[in-house]
Amino acid sequence: MKAFGIAFVAVFSFGLAGVSASAAPAPLVYPKAYRDHTVDVYFGTRVKAPYQWMENLDSKRLALWIAAENRLTDAYLQKLKLRAVFYKRLRKIWNYAKETPPIQRGPWLFFSHNTGIQNQSVVYVQRGPHGKPRVLLDPNRLSPHGTIALAGWEPSPNGRYLAYALSVGGSDWQTIHVLDVATGKTLPHPVRWVKFSNVSWTRNSQGFFYSRYPQPPPGQAISQRLANQTLYYHWIRKPQSDDRRIYARPDHPEWIIEGSVSENGRYLFIDFQFRITRNELYYLNLGNPEKPDFDHAIHPLFVRDDASYTPIGTRGRTVYVQTDQGAPMGRVIAVPLGDPAPAHWRTVVPAGGGVLVSAHFADGRILVHRMVVAKSRLALYATSGRLIRQLPLPDDMGTVGGISARDTSPEIYYAFTSFLRPGEIERYDVPKARVSVFFRPDVDFDPDRYAVHQIFYRSTGGVRVPMFIVARKGIRLDGKHPTILYGYGGFDITLTPHFSPSIATWLGLGGIYAMPNLRGGGVYGQAWHEAGMLSHKQNVFDDFANAARWLIGHHYTTSAHLGIMGYSNGGLLTGASVTQHPHLFGAVYVGHGVLDMLRFQKFSGGEYWISEYGTSSKKQDFKWLYAYSPLQNLRKGVCYPPTIITTSTDDDRVVPSNAYKFAATMQHDQGCDHPILLHVAMATSHIYMPTHKLLRHDADNWGFIGTEIGMRPPHRFHEVRRLEF
Repeated sequence: MKAFGIAFVAVFSFGLAGVSASAAPAPLVYPKAYRDHTVDVYFGTRVKAPYQWMENLDSKRLALWIAAENRLTDAYLQKLKLRAVFYKRLRKIWNYAKETPPIQRGPWLFFSHNTGIQNQSVVYVQRGPHGKPRVLLDPNRLSPHGTIALAGWEPSPNGRYLAYALSVGGSDWQTIHVLDVATGKTLPHPVRWVKFSNVSWTRNSQGFFYSRYPQPPPGQAISQRLANQTLYYHWIRKPQSDDRRIYARPDHPEWIIEGSVSENGRYLFIDFQFRITRNELYYLNLGNPEKPDFDHAIHPLFVRDDASYTPIGTRGRTVYVQTDQGAPMGRVIAVPLGDPAPAHWRTVVPAGGGVLVSAHFADGRILVHRMVVAKSRLALYATSGRLIRQLPLPDDMGTVGGISARDTSPEIYYAFTSFLRPGEIERYDVPKARVSVFFRPDVDFDPDRYAVHQIFYRSTGGVRVPMFIVARKGIRLDGKHPTILYGYGGFDITLTPHFSPSIATWLGLGGIYAMPNLRGGGVYGQAWHEAGMLSHKQNVFDDFANAARWLIGHHYTTSAHLGIMGYSNGGLLTGASVTQHPHLFGAVYVGHGVLDMLRFQKFSGGEYWISEYGTSSKKQDFKWLYAYSPLQNLRKGVCYPPTIITTSTDDDRVVPSNAYKFAATMQHDQGCDHPILLHVAMATSHIYMPTHKLLRHDADNWGFIGTEIGMRPPHRFHEVRRLEF
């Protein structure tokens, strides 16, 4: 990939990428999907469901249809000149070193490093900030094509052991192993059937808390409805059958349970949650951290399920908690464990100055990360509540992530990125108030050619919605630029500035990238989230459509040159947007989306999303879900824009039947020759793809969207016809 010379870079980077109408391809002949006469009845409303049989993921008929769909999609994509160019440039930009902020345990620092296009990052360990790194765990050796994913890892408090989780195809189902750091050997007792769980070690490093589900029936691991998660303790020298059951709640089988040990090893905090942004919190006094006692009673702290409560550390019998109770933008409070009634709370860090993202004890102080309209700010506070100082950041228009801080360490590590700044690692010395660069990559990308703006536009109800726009400096607003509008809008998640090789490649080809912070996210706290959930979900789709109209009205682009992209809940967003506004967009990407809003809760972890979406089993919820559900709102004979839909056979978070049913229906209903493509990946999941598949995935989707909205490669690349992956 380093074979491209200076001429390639110069022509590609500075050649003008224009737009032109795509040549009209011959009408596609889609694989025939069997339609039956299934009808579901909801509160007197009859809903046809001719593809409901696709929910049987083991169906041989389904497998043949998927294979035919993939052949059709591959043949179509192979003809796209832009896709080949996009892949070559993307691979070149992607090939830069990436690191995570180091985690300090004992004298050791643990971190992940990727040399560029390795399928997975490698875990390293070194002694102190200036030690020599050595490879501790290389997941690329576990499987030749990255089919076994390293899903996470956590070192023990003394740094002698590393718990690491593996999953097949990146599935949410994980198996936890323990590695001896000194010898590099894995201990003999793995922990299985773990899902939606952290790993939290006891202070003595002899074991850890984790959460798991009952083993699903054979062949049903992808779609099996989840229930009865239980918190356990695992001794690293004993088999899983000896694990200690710590906490279970059969009265609430759908809720998630998670345990975390305080840094001093004295307390186990138990998070009990069903709603996305609310939880109950309990604690267990473990006594002597070196000989923890699991027989003590579990005590309640916050049990009203009325807000979020996250413990960040303790001082004696006082716990410091990050919460949005009484403060929708977030605050930090100190709560006595002996009497946690609200009358005894003390506000340490008040609300204000942005949304509180996280708080951490650091060298006896409290490090606070806030977002001010989706832009990061860091500050240090004393435990008394006094503001000590603001921390400097490399860019006012960027994002902090991966904060690594310890109450007993004077050093803080954190990642920083922006649209034009690849991820770097900062090291902050707390006593000396000095910041230095711990890691900075060298990337084949010139940020000085581009500019980032944050604008505000009006949406439904007169609400002002913020939106980032990234484009070449001095771009002429003539309405002809190929533009990507990317959105999410849900689960209190804020989309923030970040460096993406795909966005960088798009910009290099002359494209514009726009990213609004829709309602349903968390850019202005809980009020903003609640304005885009449940019965208010239509606000999200309105915000997205109004972002498109703003871009068109201000002459950045036109409908013909505007592509929309979204993934997961964002796939729901683009799926709903294309059914509601089929003529507003020039092309659509629907990635792993929740698309059947009447049945999502019946599979895998879908039941956990009821607090966000509602459920069709309730009459009032059914009305709003049926009104916008992408699958049920496709209409025969409508001319839908060119659309590409993706999923994976191993996606056990948003089960692939969502994409199958939507694609089959859209192809059946399509009223013109615009292509409707489905691509189904194998041995990948909702959140994991090895790098070689990610490169193809992005080249496929961005190349398709770019082609359909009129982007063409620079002149020197017109000879590119085909790319073999």
